[in-house]
Amino acid sequence: MSTRYMKKVYGDDVILAKGDDDASDTEVSVRSNAKSKSFNVFDVLNQNSDKDEDTSDKQEDEDLTTNNVDCNDTKRKKKKKHKRSENEKVKGQQEHETEYNKNVDEIEQSLREVNKLLGEPLPGCSNQISEAQWVDRITKENILTVQRKHLNPYNELKRIFGSKTIEAGQSKKNKGRPGNLKKTWLICPQDTTWVPTNKSGLSMSLDDSIKTTGNVQYFVYEHSASYKEIQHKFLQAVESLNPENIINIVNAHSFHIDSLLQVSEMCKINDDLAYAAEFIKRALYCLECAFHPFFNITTAQCRLDYRKQQNRAFFITLFKHLGFIGGRACYRTSLEFCKLLLSLDPENDPLAVVLSIDFYALKAKEYEWFIKFCNLWEDSRNLTQLPNIAYSLSLAHFRLGNKTNADMLLQNALIMFPSVLMLLIDKCSIQTDAKVIHHDFFNSKAQGSTSPALEKLQKLYVMRSFHLWKEADILPWLEENVHAVLNRVESDKDEYVKFCQVKRSKRYRGKLPRNILRHIILSDLPEVIVNVQEIQGEDPMLSHDPLPPIDSIDIYKRPTANERPVESSSNFFSLFFSSLFTDINGTTAALNDLNLFEDNDDHA
Repeated sequence: MSTRYMKKVYGDDVILAKGDDDASDTEVSVRSNAKSKSFNVFDVLNQNSDKDEDTSDKQEDEDLTTNNVDCNDTKRKKKKKHKRSENEKVKGQQEHETEYNKNVDEIEQSLREVNKLLGEPLPGCSNQISEAQWVDRITKENILTVQRKHLNPYNELKRIFGSKTIEAGQSKKNKGRPGNLKKTWLICPQDTTWVPTNKSGLSMSLDDSIKTTGNVQYFVYEHSASYKEIQHKFLQAVESLNPENIINIVNAHSFHIDSLLQVSEMCKINDDLAYAAEFIKRALYCLECAFHPFFNITTAQCRLDYRKQQNRAFFITLFKHLGFIGGRACYRTSLEFCKLLLSLDPENDPLAVVLSIDFYALKAKEYEWFIKFCNLWEDSRNLTQLPNIAYSLSLAHFRLGNKTNADMLLQNALIMFPSVLMLLIDKCSIQTDAKVIHHDFFNSKAQGSTSPALEKLQKLYVMRSFHLWKEADILPWLEENVHAVLNRVESDKDEYVKFCQVKRSKRYRGKLPRNILRHIILSDLPEVIVNVQEIQGEDPMLSHDPLPPIDSIDIYKRPTANERPVESSSNFFSLFFSSLFTDINGTTAALNDLNLFEDNDDHA
């Protein structure tokens, strides 16, 4: 190997070994130097050019060791050698590039052959091979994968207000707090007033009672004997209609989940939202500490059966937690919790997360994700038959600059759900022309063809998302498409207008499914309430477990109307909270899980 090649590989610290003038290239020593150059594997491709350089080096050595050559001849030969070495270097680089391109071509050819065998599309001639094809391979479950960094609301608050402001507030708040709490992903235990706990009595195990396919795994929460004893005390406290009994349970057993949920509801009714959120975070912390080692919240492959009584607390706690986070304008974090909550039971969606996931996606400016989500879940869930999805999908396209698609989707939404427009105009205090205000299509005809169930869904959407339609660039776009819809209606030739009118008259005629009723109850919007007739049943209406499934699998006996004692206390505090524990009396039949849509579209 030549001296020049050794210098190229090992750096300049190469010393020829002492000895004969005709010493071979292998007789070299290399200094140990921390700054020596790293070996480049592509230099091996230059070995052919180095062989030529070796020959020239040997010739140069022979010339230099000849005793009968004068100084001028030596200088002339050096110049000639220098020119020849430069030419050889250029030639070597060309050979290097040729050899490299040849190897790359062989690699690409082998990749194409592998792709053919695997049945995957060939990597076309464009450099953008991969993103569009990868997006096409996303499954319904993969779109719900959770990013852990977005589960911490303080990361989002730092982006909004700056890290120094948030860290300063946290350092003051955490002063003197215990530092040996278990690290969790769903909440930050350091921002609370909790004390560490070693054993809560909660655990999680694999649920072998449900057959799984693919990588999906079912889990179930387990209650220890001591936890069951506390749970029985809690149920007795619920039957007593005395909220002080539940508060006593929380004081004695600070990590009992149902008691924490109940006390949080009490604080919320008293407008003490800070404490209400604190109790929810404590419950979520305890639930996460009980996770099974295989229960990975990020994969969207872990499931919990909502029918099982001990699992429902995790669903309800997550729902309330994301509501409190959304109230702090941490919409990206709330969206991540929506994805987590939906992934626990995506087919049944027991808390109807699809009624709010669009709001958090748009507020978080995750427009592309929301469009992909709708496309993937449309076939199995008929998402565009929900007014919130229909209108939000058009907004997402508009924000991405897809005005043609946005116009089409918005006009379709206005034709299918015309009552939404008047609700938006009223809630946003929009001034519009008389033609729109008094047109029958958005007034009498819309009201006459809208069932009570659909009316509630539309009102729920408007009360939650009306702020999205008040922005300056949205109102002109909305007005433009409203007039376009009126032109289509007045032409009396648009088949889609007639189709939607028939569709509304045949669908949305059943009672709201229980998952939507649970969603409305837990959302607790003052403008949208559940009527007595909608929730009447034999079981009591409990805030820690509203409207359990008809096929509920219970490990505890639920209190019934006949078992509850007659209220004798005139204490206002007890009377005020008694509605949290009792059922609602009425004369209608028990509520069943009736289909909202006639064509087996039974899940919202």
